[in-house]
Amino acid sequence: MEKIRIHSFQAWLLASRPKTLMGAAVPMMIALSMAYVDSVGHVDMSFSHWVLPALLCVAFAMLMQIDANFINDYFDFVRGNDDETRLGPRRACAEGWVTPRAMKIAIGIVTMLACAVGLPLIYFGGWRMVLVGLACVVFCFLYTTTLSYWGLGDVLVLVFFGIVPVCVTYYILMRTLACEVFVASLACGLVIDTLLIINNYRDIDNDRRAGKNTLIVRVGAQGGRWLYLAAGFLAVLLAAVFIDVRLVLFCLPYLCLHVLTWREMCRINRGKALNLILAKTSRNMFVFGLAFSLGILLIGL
Repeated sequence: MEKIRIHSFQAWLLASRPKTLMGAAVPMMIALSMAYVDSVGHVDMSFSHWVLPALLCVAFAMLMQIDANFINDYFDFVRGNDDETRLGPRRACAEGWVTPRAMKIAIGIVTMLACAVGLPLIYFGGWRMVLVGLACVVFCFLYTTTLSYWGLGDVLVLVFFGIVPVCVTYYILMRTLACEVFVASLACGLVIDTLLIINNYRDIDNDRRAGKNTLIVRVGAQGGRWLYLAAGFLAVLLAAVFIDVRLVLFCLPYLCLHVLTWREMCRINRGKALNLILAKTSRNMFVFGLAFSLGILLIGL
């Protein structure tokens, strides 16, 4: 990779980890598609009435993802986790692209910007949105600093990349919730968790040395491989059983890619080459979000 100038636009772009933004985009795709289908026929719920809250939800989700990336970059560097043994993609503070002091300032700015973007959602969703926003900010910090070391990262992904963004976005737009929406949020969280699973699978040895007891450290490498495969299938199974069995047909492209990626993961097994699986898992997440949302729209639940 070419030399990155300190604090350049490229440095901050890389620090924001654009590929991870798919984890924020997929829940929005699912929530918006379900809300759109359920709003058809309601004269007081026309598309134009929820464009603004939908855009605010998307912007808040994206900003919180970037904030989480900055926090992870800073605290992993401070704790010495991003040393020469690191197998994952290069990180801004560790590589000297961004100074720790600048990253701390950036974390403060992005956090405040996310709060500013989320504040108008109180008008659309009520004062409960304050609690939701506070929870997102607090757990954004707690994940890297504490909870990931306790093996709770997967639970947080399920909650804050599945249940919270899908259900809260749908509630803001529709002022109600449905069982199908909750199930869709679980399916979404499971698919996005495959990204964390492969990330922790790659870093299993480093995490053990650092005392970071991720779920993969607890279940072992073999258990991690089966967990990765099962998460994708369970997501589609939930959608088929509790929403509509026809969603299986729409999600078949995702399942095929998921299995192929899993087989490649098993073949590579160890080392930096697993970063390729990370990229393919991100692609698979997008395919799932697109396929699921398209299925919802065409089935017309």
